[in-house]
Amino acid sequence: MPDGPPPQAFLAREISVSVSSTSRTSILIVDDDADIREALVDVLTDNGYSSHAVPHGAAALAALKGGLRPCLILLDLMMPVMDGVTFRQHQLADPDLKELPVLVISAGTDVRAHAASLGAVESLRKPLDLDKLLEAIARHC
Repeated sequence: MPDGPPPQAFLAREISVSVSSTSRTSILIVDDDADIREALVDVLTDNGYSSHAVPHGAAALAALKGGLRPCLILLDLMMPVMDGVTFRQHQLADPDLKELPVLVISAGTDVRAHAASLGAVESLRKPLDLDKLLEAIARHC
């Protein structure tokens, strides 16, 4: 049996956000790996950012449609339910969401090319170099 709260607790906590304007210090983390989400939330909090973490693209869209307006979206590409590519297609099709910048984070091959094809502002390969991640975030937030 895994340690920590059940997955439902993460989902309930993660999408219960309501922010109506773009926050210059808020980051949306979209990654199916709970350990990565938790670690990123901790790192971002320690560096003065607020963050909202969700396990897949559908939860990210729900949070954004609920009013969340982060200064940057950290987007994994390979996730269940709704992957990063599908999320990005939905995001770009929505006039209220299409201008929100996306930084692709992925362990997949050719991350830079995938990110460019999605119109992402930047990309980083997992495992993440936290210094590079914080530098990238600072450029957009």
